[in-house]
Amino acid sequence: MNKGDFNGVTATHYNLVEYIYRKGKTTGKKLAMDFGISAPAISRQVKFLLENDLLSQEQSDEDRRVFYLKATDKGKLLIDASESFREHVTKQASAILSKEELEDLAYLLNKVLTKIKL
Repeated sequence: MNKGDFNGVTATHYNLVEYIYRKGKTTGKKLAMDFGISAPAISRQVKFLLENDLLSQEQSDEDRRVFYLKATDKGKLLIDASESFREHVTKQASAILSKEELEDLAYLLNKVLTKIKL
């Protein structure tokens, strides 16, 4: 699997896959509530993730109207690879920057991430 396998994946897509991966499974309705996003908006995001094999969908045995979303192996790989990269960068930055510089960097990155629309 290479970087091109994740073309078009946005921060929102990543966050949805990560959330579902951590929970094990969830429904589109629950995602919409937990993320504060409308049901139609979640449906569009989920459609992309299903089409790109980052999520799979399975029908509930108890209620046939309910479909659960789960991270696929490809979706799990996206999250795991991302976390591995993040840990590597953090370790490298820790070796280069002082504690104060790391705190400043974290502050600035958080500021940027809360102000930009991904």
